[in-house]
Amino acid sequence: MGLFLKNRVASNALWIIAGRVIQSLLALIVGTQTARYLGPSNYGLISYAASIVAFVVPIMNLGFSNVLVQEITNYPEEEGKIFGTAILLSFFSAIACIVGVSVYTFVVDVNQSITNAVVILYSIMLIFQAFELIQYWFQAKLLSKYMSIVSLIAYSLVSAYKIFLLAKGANVYFFAVSNSLDYFLIAIALYVIYKKLGGQRFSFSREVASRMFNNSKHYIVSSLMVTIFAQTDRIMLKLMINESTVGYYSAAVTCAGLSSFVFAAIIDSMRPSIFAHKKNGNTERYEISLARTYCMVIYLALAQSIVMTILAHYIIGILYGAEYSPSINALRIIVWYTTFSYMGSVRNVWILGENKQRYLWILNFGGAIANICLNALLIPIWGIYGASLASLITQIFTNIFMNIIVWPLKDNNRLIWKGLNPVLILSLLKKK
Repeated sequence: MGLFLKNRVASNALWIIAGRVIQSLLALIVGTQTARYLGPSNYGLISYAASIVAFVVPIMNLGFSNVLVQEITNYPEEEGKIFGTAILLSFFSAIACIVGVSVYTFVVDVNQSITNAVVILYSIMLIFQAFELIQYWFQAKLLSKYMSIVSLIAYSLVSAYKIFLLAKGANVYFFAVSNSLDYFLIAIALYVIYKKLGGQRFSFSREVASRMFNNSKHYIVSSLMVTIFAQTDRIMLKLMINESTVGYYSAAVTCAGLSSFVFAAIIDSMRPSIFAHKKNGNTERYEISLARTYCMVIYLALAQSIVMTILAHYIIGILYGAEYSPSINALRIIVWYTTFSYMGSVRNVWILGENKQRYLWILNFGGAIANICLNALLIPIWGIYGASLASLITQIFTNIFMNIIVWPLKDNNRLIWKGLNPVLILSLLKKK
């Protein structure tokens, strides 16, 4: 049984990685060409809109994205109620968030009609993100090959649309709304496949809503705090300097995250088996699975950081061109935060498995405060390099030192220490 589960996990991970490799290549090609076409100012404007919308995503999905896999693992007979309830509540939350984003941009970006329009158009994607929650059914069932194929086809179509926009010389408004099309296609296709595979009919249940919200409510505030220290830098750069600096900084962040799909695939594919071991009371396998996940994430991220630091000049030059040269040193700084960021993602899996969600807001509140203070201090001195350094320090503080400060999370430090043993990666290939 253990070997069968391991094979399914490996196959699931390969499908996720394969789909995201191709999707990321398309995103890289189309995204960099779009950045070149729009220039640092308009590219920065799109990035600014993305950051504003990212702030409300945790409110939009009500923390459900963090608990749906565990919900369906623990209550497989209620999958229709679980996903129907989650999608319906997230849909209404998305409408409220779009209204909130619109009010924000009219108040903060007063008399900036282009900025107002771009932010509102970009926020439309929230509606379709609510329906995309169904992807977690495929994750829980280890059927990610369907999700990977659908995402790839949808993204290919949207990429073709963006290429058409580039060829036609379209304005920034069309690019702002293009991401909504991607989420729309994915949501429709995943629902059709869900029904074809015998998924239960969606329905709403107050009991299920109460149970899920009881588990997910901790993630709303904590995810909002994460968003603050992930997006504050861009918003502060725009407000304190200009859109172009946001464009330079966004180019560096994009390059640092080029392989993020690999880490997301590793964590997503390991999550169902981790929860299964926890549910079955197999503490040894549960901890080994977590330590292996840490091990893969840490060493892959460190290798990526070394390579990108050395080749930053060529990476920015080839992908974005000489116009984005200020992004080079920003990339050399910011790429090192990826190791600590992905470690935080693994820790969140452990926190859910241990039912310690109530500590998430403390962790992320500390990170949010640190990020705001560091950006306020360093941006006026070093601009985008100050923002890059602020992000790096924030990730180290939040994902290493906060584990020590918040004492109930001390056991996670033991798993991190165990994950530093590279032999754990090789053990994945051996039969237990």
